[in-house]
Amino acid sequence: MESLQFVALHSPIRHSLSKRTVSLPPAHLLAVVFRRRRGSDGGTRWWGPKACAVEVSEGGKMVMELVGAFNELTERMNVLSTSSSRILFKCLKLSIPILQASPLSPDGRSPLSKALSVAMLLADLQMDAEVISAGILREVLEAGQLSIHEIRNQIGLPTAHLLHESLRVNNIPSRIDVVDDDNAAALRKFCLTYYDIRALILDLALKLDTMRHLDYLPRYQQQILSLQVMKIHAPLAHAVGTTYLSLELEDLSFQYLFPYSYLYVDSWLRSHETGGVSLIDIYKEELLQTLKADPLLSELVDDVSVKGRYKSRYSTMKKLLKDGRKPEEVNDVLGMRVILTPRAGENTSEAGKRACYRSYQIIQSMWKEIPYRTKDYIARPKGNGYKSLHMAVDVSENGKIRPLMEIQIRTTEMDRLAVGGTAAHSLYKAGLTDPEEAKRLKTIMLAAAELAALRLKDFPGTSHKGIEIDQRDRVFRLLDKNGDGKISIEELTEVMEELGAPGEDAREMMQLLDSNNDGSLSSDEFHMFQEQVELVRNLEARDDQYKKILDEKLRMPDESGLIQVYNKEFGNRLAS
Repeated sequence: MESLQFVALHSPIRHSLSKRTVSLPPAHLLAVVFRRRRGSDGGTRWWGPKACAVEVSEGGKMVMELVGAFNELTERMNVLSTSSSRILFKCLKLSIPILQASPLSPDGRSPLSKALSVAMLLADLQMDAEVISAGILREVLEAGQLSIHEIRNQIGLPTAHLLHESLRVNNIPSRIDVVDDDNAAALRKFCLTYYDIRALILDLALKLDTMRHLDYLPRYQQQILSLQVMKIHAPLAHAVGTTYLSLELEDLSFQYLFPYSYLYVDSWLRSHETGGVSLIDIYKEELLQTLKADPLLSELVDDVSVKGRYKSRYSTMKKLLKDGRKPEEVNDVLGMRVILTPRAGENTSEAGKRACYRSYQIIQSMWKEIPYRTKDYIARPKGNGYKSLHMAVDVSENGKIRPLMEIQIRTTEMDRLAVGGTAAHSLYKAGLTDPEEAKRLKTIMLAAAELAALRLKDFPGTSHKGIEIDQRDRVFRLLDKNGDGKISIEELTEVMEELGAPGEDAREMMQLLDSNNDGSLSSDEFHMFQEQVELVRNLEARDDQYKKILDEKLRMPDESGLIQVYNKEFGNRLAS
């Protein structure tokens, strides 16, 4: 086991460290202890790390993983009740020791890393704790360490049910021999009609995670899986309202099915970047600042937001191939959506309409409008009640031709209704030929989500500030089982034993974190530990980002094989 060396600091940690040396350990073993000193003003301040040589036990590393994973997941979730917190925390305690001891997945990742990647995807989709826990436990099932029956006993029936349903959905493609359009449409309708919608979304997240790491498979298997995803899963993702899942599934499938075509389209879209910054990011910021600076618009609205997106590579290819279009004729490669929050009052609806038309005028002054592309669905709403202003503008400049940019302008209420209408329309496109059937299914989908929220008591309404405070204390309260405001050695030992670590690890960790030597951990002491865990996770995430960038920029033949040898040795050191 490695010893971690820290050089004591004799100035508050807010001061510059440029004149002092801190010997940092490997990121996954980092543990820093802070000591408190009474300031001259009588207040308590945190000062630098104690000079120490510390051995971090396996149990300590698992607690760091537990706290870090729980905090990162819950930070991504908008609402999280006490019951949801307990389910998620219990799931992580059960899964982490099993997955850390399991062999690498076929794609070369650790099972724990794979499980947490799926969990983060589900958290970003604002799925509830039962779905996220099922996403983690799918990897435990794959490892063969627990059965669904055991998961039901330890975690709960709803999570076990979701796991069972997701396994059934996963077997759907095996029901047909040929993935043609008719068979794919029939399977999509079957999935939407007979499966728990949350299990369907879980399976889609698992599929996306698989598609992101498909390089290890032979070319033939990559193509077969990509064809299934393109025909079945991407349309399903669109149908259940997870649009960004749908777009990424399409693009990844496109990349494996037609690699050269993908390369051409990708290169063409990248050619519109300026200094490595996408046009979307440039125009989004320019539009947002211009709208916020307008005094007339400010009188009508409380808030303005601008969302931007590139058309997916796959959709762009379809547009380029359709009717022999030229690249400049593909008019929605760039897309913006302006969402306005009108000021509250008696005439909120009227103020919202006026704000939309004022935004339209501002955009006209910024870029050249394409008149035949303008559609006013506010004055003349669609039959399903859809309201929005649509326009297209030419953003070409300095003789450089760029694709037209499509802009939608609407209020928050219009956007809410548009999302609801789009969901029913998406179901219709995904395989349900009767629009009324699509509407009924959409109602059932929403009811299932509301039922889960009712059972878990996950309701929005807490202020953002309140959520942040609750987030800071959530893990501490889960570990402080008797609610006395501190984590005792007995409570820490219990957690360690649940993780499969010996009680000695708990005593070592207590000694490491207990800065005032009172034999327990206060909320301040535990919060400092959480900050160090977050630091470690950020370092590891940053390393992954750097690795990807350097891999792209420094691609060169490695005839000696030294890079592969180094990767293997380095990986073995980290795992030990």
